[in-house]
Amino acid sequence: MKTAIQFGGGNIGRGFIGAVLSQAGYKVVFADVVPEVIDRINKDGKYTVHVMDVEQKDIEISNICAVNSGSEEVVAEIVNAEIITTAVGVRILKFVAPAIAKGISARKAAGVEAPLNIVACENAVRATSQLKELTYALLDEETAAWASAHVGFADCSVDRIVPPVRSENPVDVVVENFYEWNVEEKSFVGGAPKIDGMNLADNLLAYIERKLFTLNTGHAITSYLGQLKGYKTIDESIADPEIYAVVKAAMQQSGEGLIRKFGFDHDAHYAYIEKIIKRFKNPYLKDDVTRVGREPLRKLSAGDRLILPTMTALSYGLPVDKLLIGVAAALKFTNPEDPQSVEMHQTIAELGLEAAISKFTGIDAGSPVIAQIITEYNKL
Repeated sequence: MKTAIQFGGGNIGRGFIGAVLSQAGYKVVFADVVPEVIDRINKDGKYTVHVMDVEQKDIEISNICAVNSGSEEVVAEIVNAEIITTAVGVRILKFVAPAIAKGISARKAAGVEAPLNIVACENAVRATSQLKELTYALLDEETAAWASAHVGFADCSVDRIVPPVRSENPVDVVVENFYEWNVEEKSFVGGAPKIDGMNLADNLLAYIERKLFTLNTGHAITSYLGQLKGYKTIDESIADPEIYAVVKAAMQQSGEGLIRKFGFDHDAHYAYIEKIIKRFKNPYLKDDVTRVGREPLRKLSAGDRLILPTMTALSYGLPVDKLLIGVAAALKFTNPEDPQSVEMHQTIAELGLEAAISKFTGIDAGSPVIAQIITEYNKL
């Protein structure tokens, strides 16, 4: 049987990518560092994905096992795998790369000629390319040359809301019905595998930015405005008429930039926005605003969901006032348990708001954009 290794046994790993691979006929090896997750997966050999939406159903995921991602066991599994996927968070890829590098070296030493393809399923632009760079930095010249012929690194775009809902069984997971997994076809070695639920894409960047700067932009702004008003969940927040109006308009402003950049059909993209807002309203997910808003510094960075769509729209001379309300709200996100939130507020206190915004976003100090962000910040 075909083997897939899923780095990250968390909610996305189990509720989305691992589930898709299992249903496609792969034996799925979850590589994680949490003993409770590893032990429970190995004890039960299965878990349940609870689809909580207008349509509700339970899907049993079986033919699975788990290993510690830092162990020699994962290296041995890589030797025999056809595909490796990740769902660990882009910042953690640097900790995954050493195991993959060792696995590639072990495949070469064992004379394994079959192709291995790697897909980093993270909320970031070209996360797999980042993982490839991290991995190749750990390979010697000869192994890197071998890998270029035998190992593919395919970038992708992933989309599914998987909130951290606690179930009686700790490895069961709750998801929405909708999901989308677009993978760059040309980057596979040995041809793309046929996996139900995986869409092969030509113009992947368009898919990545459409998702990241529509779903993730709207999701983040909903969470930041919701926290400011004292709401606990995304569905509560988007039900507030004022928040709804800002979020929808911000997604449309982002969308207008995307339409011009990629030539998207205007009506189709606006329908996509409506579909996403409907997903935010799902009352069964109870997605916490603190979870969605976490790591605000990453989300305020130049290439992420708030600043890049803003600057893209500005480059076409389009309005961005509602997007800037979202940026201002992000600067007020408060969570003492989130190191980035703590660092953000400390930096603002030390440098002042204008210099801090410039540092976080890469926008030049003195820019009219920063001035407008400060105006919106002072209104909130």
